[in-house]
Amino acid sequence: MTTKSVDLPHLRSVVLAAHAGAGKTTLAERLLFDAGAITRLGRVDDGTASLDYEPEEQKRKQSLTLAVASLEHEGTRIQLVDTPGYADFSAEVVEGFAATDTAVLLMDASGHVEAGLESAVALARTNGRPALFFINKCDRENANPAAALDALRTSFGQKIAPLHVAIGAGESFVGYVDLIHRKAYQVQGGKEVEVPVPAALADEVATRRDQLLEAASEADDDVMTKYLEGEEISDAELEACLHKAVRSGLVAPVMVGSAGKDIGVRALIDAIEHYLPSPAELGEIVATDGKGKEVKIAQDAAGPVVVRVFKTTADPFVGRLTYIRVLSGTLQGQGAAWNATRNEAERVGQLLLLRGKDQETVGQLHAGEIGAVAKLTVTATGDTLCHSHETAFILPPLVFPIPTLQSAIEPQTKADLDKMGSALQRMLEEEPSARVERSETGEQILLSMGDAHVAVLGERLKRKFGAAIVTKIPRVAYKETIRGKTQSHGRYKKQTGGHGMFGDVWLEIEPNHGGGVEFAEHVVGGTVPKNFFPGVEKGVREAAAEGVLAGYPLSDFKATLYDGSFHAVDSNELSFKIAASMALKQGVLECKPALMEPIMTVEIRIPEIYMGDVNRDLNGRRGRVLGMDVKDGMQIITATVPQAELFTYATELRSITGGRGTFTATLDRYEDVPQHIAEKVIEAHKKAQEAAHKE
Repeated sequence: MTTKSVDLPHLRSVVLAAHAGAGKTTLAERLLFDAGAITRLGRVDDGTASLDYEPEEQKRKQSLTLAVASLEHEGTRIQLVDTPGYADFSAEVVEGFAATDTAVLLMDASGHVEAGLESAVALARTNGRPALFFINKCDRENANPAAALDALRTSFGQKIAPLHVAIGAGESFVGYVDLIHRKAYQVQGGKEVEVPVPAALADEVATRRDQLLEAASEADDDVMTKYLEGEEISDAELEACLHKAVRSGLVAPVMVGSAGKDIGVRALIDAIEHYLPSPAELGEIVATDGKGKEVKIAQDAAGPVVVRVFKTTADPFVGRLTYIRVLSGTLQGQGAAWNATRNEAERVGQLLLLRGKDQETVGQLHAGEIGAVAKLTVTATGDTLCHSHETAFILPPLVFPIPTLQSAIEPQTKADLDKMGSALQRMLEEEPSARVERSETGEQILLSMGDAHVAVLGERLKRKFGAAIVTKIPRVAYKETIRGKTQSHGRYKKQTGGHGMFGDVWLEIEPNHGGGVEFAEHVVGGTVPKNFFPGVEKGVREAAAEGVLAGYPLSDFKATLYDGSFHAVDSNELSFKIAASMALKQGVLECKPALMEPIMTVEIRIPEIYMGDVNRDLNGRRGRVLGMDVKDGMQIITATVPQAELFTYATELRSITGGRGTFTATLDRYEDVPQHIAEKVIEAHKKAQEAAHKE
């Protein structure tokens, strides 16, 4: 069935966001099914949900990427963007908020306010997204919808206003009371029917309605006066007030239900239509024009074309698929567009409306609509598309979480080696919170959000692009140095059938703090001819790069060639290079060699409640706390921690703080490795050398 475009007042775009396990995808499936957008109700646990269609999602039975679908309700199109709840995939939630105007935030009725919900609320506030809450799974064992509502109000303030009171909880959950109209609805024979308000709930209904009235009346002075004077407020007045309050961000209504039992789902559809604003009500968007000046643009299908690119997927068969939200104007298919972010022209092919993995071709996308376009050449996530260079506007960039979990990656087989480079590049197009960089130890390092993220990226690389990788903990970028001074002799002599090899050098080796590797010569009397000096320097520098003590680069020393001898026939540059290498390696062992490790400055953001646990953990990581501060209600700990202790810290900090802690790390300095750790590193190097010699 072909979807018709609708005008702005009859559009809603909603991101579903919450902590993992709150039931977002199940709710999205039920919303689509109840509205007739899908004919078969899929299940996440069975791998049949229409919005969890990636093989990795079906295997894990959880959302890993955002998915888009839409439904029609009484002439209004509701565009849904379902997002993952697991913190490793929080970049998808950022993209979901960029695509939509409003949010439905879910909470499991049997739990408390978890980190994923806190993050979703923070994103809604940062992006200025009107929101409503849906307390889901009220039929679960240990469910307590009233306690869940109170937890929301405790965490997020009095603007959290109840719209429903649950009838029963757990197995006895059968319906809800609508606090606006003071009507009760109960499931009977698979359908919601109106029933009298249970007498046992009279007090709670009165209390909760008063909470709703108090919050909603903030939006209208006349209604506020009535409320304060104890006058009756009509249902129509409350509805109008509530819509205004939600639109302006004064109130976030809370509904109850069960997506699994289909309770409260139709009420949610009605609430999205009636209380969440359309693009027409949300005013202007802020962008930057070609001269760098901030401008405001009305969301209007007849206005200039301004399109937000909020996600990119790479497919080995279809190519690149770019997800877009048209904020202003009308984007035409089979035409041209201008990428204002990159200052380049793009060829726009077919425009698509999405329903999970299913796509419907359309000729154009109007302001307010979410869709996709295939095979754009230069466009990436976060870019702005416009009509032409002359009417170019740039939207603010998307801000993604910084990946901090480091994994060393290498191809699984030699065949994978050829594919790995291009496969990684294509995969990173769709992963704004993953990066690949080369470490000082020469390893390729994948920076990701967590262990699950690494695992999923590895599976996708193999499935989509045929490149299998193995991951391991990265090598620490140790350095070797010296603390003493010595004179060292290196002599290389080899006799063959023809010309032999002969090189003989004396080096003075001394510390050169902060100076890297320095080579000098002070030869008197021509004991070593000048034409062999480059060979001596190469020998010193190459041996230093290989390391002497534990196979790590030797630095901060000075080697001076001061004596030696040569053979008129057998000496050559290579002979002196080998002799110099021998002299350096022998001399370093006589110069109080030391192993140094990188020390990172770490900034950790956590709620205050976890201060003790995090500080104790830092002590166990040889960390030193430098200071503490408070910013945006979070504790900021600044500390120095050895790099060796940080490779798995992203996962462990999340575990300590219930997913609420984040950190960043930058290199500060190098310090000597404690003796007991240095001995282990040196011993591991010796064993690796012995194993290599045996092979």
